Amino acid sequence: MTSSYRPDALIASDISAYLDQHQNKSLLRFITCGSVDDGKSTLIGRLLYDSKMIFEDQLAALESDSKRVGTQGQEIDFALLVDGLAAEREQGITIDVAYRFFATEKRKFIVADTPGHEQYTRNMVTGASTADLAVILIDARKGVLTQTRRHSYLAHLIGIRHIVLAVNKMDLVGYDQAKFDEIVADYREFAASIGITAFTPIPISGFKGDNITALSENTPWFSGPALMDHLETVELDVDADRAKPFRMPVQWVNRPNLDFRGFSGLIAGGTVKPGDKVRVLPSGKTSTVTRIVTLDGDLPEAGAGQSVTLTLADEIDCSRGDVIALADAPPQVADQFQATIVWMDGEDLLPGRAYWLKLGTQTVSATVQQPRHAICINTMAELSVKTLSLNDIGVAEVYTDRGIVFEPYADSHGLGGFILIDKITNATVAAGMLNFSLRRAQNVHWQATEINREAHARQKNQLARLLWFTGLSGSGKSTIANLVEKKLHAMGKHSFLLDGDNVRHGLNKDLGFTDADRIENIRRVGEVAKLMTDAGLIVLTAFISPFRAERELVRAMLPEGDFFEIFIDTPLEEAERRDVKGLYKKARSGQIANFTGISSPYEAPLNPEIRIDTTKVSPEEAAELIVEQIMGVWSPVL
Repeated sequence: MTSSYRPDALIASDISAYLDQHQNKSLLRFITCGSVDDGKSTLIGRLLYDSKMIFEDQLAALESDSKRVGTQGQEIDFALLVDGLAAEREQGITIDVAYRFFATEKRKFIVADTPGHEQYTRNMVTGASTADLAVILIDARKGVLTQTRRHSYLAHLIGIRHIVLAVNKMDLVGYDQAKFDEIVADYREFAASIGITAFTPIPISGFKGDNITALSENTPWFSGPALMDHLETVELDVDADRAKPFRMPVQWVNRPNLDFRGFSGLIAGGTVKPGDKVRVLPSGKTSTVTRIVTLDGDLPEAGAGQSVTLTLADEIDCSRGDVIALADAPPQVADQFQATIVWMDGEDLLPGRAYWLKLGTQTVSATVQQPRHAICINTMAELSVKTLSLNDIGVAEVYTDRGIVFEPYADSHGLGGFILIDKITNATVAAGMLNFSLRRAQNVHWQATEINREAHARQKNQLARLLWFTGLSGSGKSTIANLVEKKLHAMGKHSFLLDGDNVRHGLNKDLGFTDADRIENIRRVGEVAKLMTDAGLIVLTAFISPFRAERELVRAMLPEGDFFEIFIDTPLEEAERRDVKGLYKKARSGQIANFTGISSPYEAPLNPEIRIDTTKVSPEEAAELIVEQIMGVWSPVL
């Protein structure tokens, strides 16, 4: 039990001094990564063991578990200290990211043990997002593998500048210096190709403890440093963020009573003090900092990494998602970007689909365009692709529905890094880094006009609306929409019907029927319908529009209350029985690919404004019901 945890004697004699001592230690966050079975978990377990950060009961449990489910015979299996999931222990692999804290006399550490399997690359990205240093492990028997390249590229892409190349399991190759030198040379060639200019190679054995906390007699040809020595002494540029211009994303408006209004957040960069001139973005309003408030009292100055509440001299509009910045050096605001994206979901990217983009405290709707290229990890070649699949890394343009405050990721991780969230499942599907805003985003501005949509609609004695008919092919959308327009026309209303088939003869003749093309089809129709409603028209659209996300995208384009989703609800078997155009028969025989309801999904509306069951009413009756309901919704004159 000599390596179990022993409390510092200073705790008993002077607890305050002990706490001060630890509070002033620097903190290093690092990750272990590499390919499957390179010994990442074993290395972390060894670090905890040799740092005497394991309690006696933990050590006893470890010894017991090692005999029961370990992979090292009767010896201690250090990987079990961090492989906590049952599935991890059963398979002898890491699945989830495991974080562990430990400390030495010189420094505090938080280490993230990340999975080596390609399918869990997304977990590696999560662990690397806050790391200062990456320990890239390589099995001395196998050399540089695909996952070694992938994790190295990701670590560099995310901005980790301190790289340790830990050539592990040296005991299994007889501590052969030639083998070590060969692996280092191979890695150096690859590292140079992706922009890694410096790294620290160390030959180790996580299982035997060679060169972990002290230099090993088994590698007399290696002069150091040992891994722990390097981790304790590697220089961290803790002042780099403080030297940048001041930025603080607002997390919360603190209003405990009528006499206090402050803006709380974590300072992402720079320093601030009372009297500083600041600018609130994206509005651009300026003010002066009057106080820096914390739980322990007001501060004369605050800097990057501190969570504070700022009070301003002026009553200006500022809310969650805004950024308070130095007045004469504000960040940029844009709505179109080039970004590097790491795709983390089993479902492929659908270009044109709307996702939630979360950057700092800002959340906006965003669409990703067809990628410019994807990166081949083995060759670093730029591959032409139409989408991104699980673990792909690519470059694409990203458009947001409104301007967001940002800085290039190379300048600010806090204002340049983002995630994409699926609007339907709420799953995080990608992580990304903004490279720069597109020039056209800065040069193209909205031209204000004096005659607005309300004026156009009043001239026509109606309210502009969009009636969105959706349903399976053969459900009767076009038939019912046409009857509704005839009734509106007879009532003197100004309307226009956009039919799915008709639009594909012109505006969308370049699109097919893949999921990505269907999304772009609906996006274009939505934009056209919005322009028509801006002209004061009542617009009817008859499209299958199979995906909820795209129907919601169009809804979001219009003012609240102007979009009416009309679900023409026809069972698949009934639509197939009608099959006026013979399309279902062709789809069943394989002549038509990506046919909705057969080989492509249809996502029925959950809460449509109007639902028509065509098995119970005729098209004429359905049109009458829709017009009657719309008459009650719109205005007495309709």
